[in-house]
Amino acid sequence: MSSPPKVDAEFARWLAARAGEALVGLRAELGFDDPAALKAAGDKVSHDLIRSELARWRPGDAVLSEEDEGSRRASPAEGEAEAGSRLTAGRVWIIDPLDGTREFSEQGRTDWAVHVALWARTASASHGLVAGAVGLPAQQRVLATDQPPAYPSVVSTDGAGRLRLAASRSRPPAFLTDLAEEVGAQLVPMGSAGAKIAAVVTGEVDAYIHAGGQYEWDSAAPVAVATATGLHASRIDGSALKYNEADPRLPDLLVCRKDLASRLLAALHRHGG
Repeated sequence: MSSPPKVDAEFARWLAARAGEALVGLRAELGFDDPAALKAAGDKVSHDLIRSELARWRPGDAVLSEEDEGSRRASPAEGEAEAGSRLTAGRVWIIDPLDGTREFSEQGRTDWAVHVALWARTASASHGLVAGAVGLPAQQRVLATDQPPAYPSVVSTDGAGRLRLAASRSRPPAFLTDLAEEVGAQLVPMGSAGAKIAAVVTGEVDAYIHAGGQYEWDSAAPVAVATATGLHASRIDGSALKYNEADPRLPDLLVCRKDLASRLLAALHRHGG
């Protein structure tokens, strides 16, 4: 096999694309008769591929993965060094091998993703992310920081002049309906966090607000791409997103066009976000 790209952002794109190809092939091979088995197989196939390639091509870097319990703990169990190493490492890959397993297991759905992000201690950005890629395999595209999409030029509307807010299909924040009514927005249900933030990046929706509980791997890669594009990304109280923390929980975020940030943050404050 030829060597992958040496530049980290290009490598992230390559890795997300390879995992995505494997997942599309797995879907075709297993079908959709047993959703639970498909979900489990998808998580494993993508995780194993990404971890194997990182071990081969970036052996000195640490990893934080949804599917790697040791890397998720704030402190390592006896005999394990993974969690401790990521907290002292200079470079940490934050990955979600399959974001949106529910959507992945449903025939015809395309709103699932592969997340690959790189955090570096020397990063200039407050979030620490220096590279990222969001693979959308069923949509046959990868959004990445090596070639960030153009900043969306027009606020999208639903035809009635309303803003469009991406929202969780299964667990939208309880206050989001009231907030949407106040700012004159339509809620647009979507699957994975990666797919929702990708929709903001491409201008298909205007913002994504989440406060139902997430982890760093849910947002690291999409936030890296969104901020490389020039979009606003923060906690819902306006504070900075931070990654590679001892506790990987990162329960809420706002990603939107910069011209909407102050309006949405003010509404979030009024609605107890």
